[in-house]
Amino acid sequence: MTKSMMTLKLLVNKQDRKIVFAEVNKDFVDFLFYILTLPIGAITKLFAKEPLSGSLGDLYQSIENLNDTYILQNKTKDTVLNPKSSTDVLGQDLLLIPKDPPAVAKKTYKCNNRCFYITSDLNATCPNCRSSMGYEVAYVSTEPAKVAVEEDGFVKGVVTYMVMDDLAVKPMSTISAITLLNKLSIKDVSVLEEKEVEFKLEEGLKLLKASMVCKNVLTRVFLDPEDHVEIR
Repeated sequence: MTKSMMTLKLLVNKQDRKIVFAEVNKDFVDFLFYILTLPIGAITKLFAKEPLSGSLGDLYQSIENLNDTYILQNKTKDTVLNPKSSTDVLGQDLLLIPKDPPAVAKKTYKCNNRCFYITSDLNATCPNCRSSMGYEVAYVSTEPAKVAVEEDGFVKGVVTYMVMDDLAVKPMSTISAITLLNKLSIKDVSVLEEKEVEFKLEEGLKLLKASMVCKNVLTRVFLDPEDHVEIR
């Protein structure tokens, strides 16, 4: 489960007052993945008649292009890209991603007379002696035992990720950062500033709304002129 408050590292272009990218961990990327699993009805209730445009397409495309090696073994990108079920999230913190229910150990029972019948229903009656099936017997599974505890969320936690202004997600690397700076024609690194910001429910709702109406989502959320954010 993700945290209810995160800290993001932003690389800001002071000259253009734009966020180049955010350096984030698993929790924030899991939140972005989770946005795509939100039912349209929930989004409609949250933001009335906001048009479904903006950066969600860029986020979707980047997740589609993300190498499967970064996805947890018990998850697939199809869970996000083609969700089969929806969850009502209006009554809970958007930053808290629902945790998969824990697996329940299978139990089997025999009757007290040890007849050759077993059941998984404790209230069943033995078809041979008609006594209750209340004698628990050990169930032997043929599945390999799981040694490691499975992570929650969608992506692996041992990787640092970079999220672009349009919410596109990539694994963080020096080469990726340099390539992005060259793509944006940023030659003078003195115009860049690292800034740490808090990301809570309020920012999560702003991000969700901005992702549907614009491409410069991070800049809109953290450097919006209405928020009077000062960059020195």
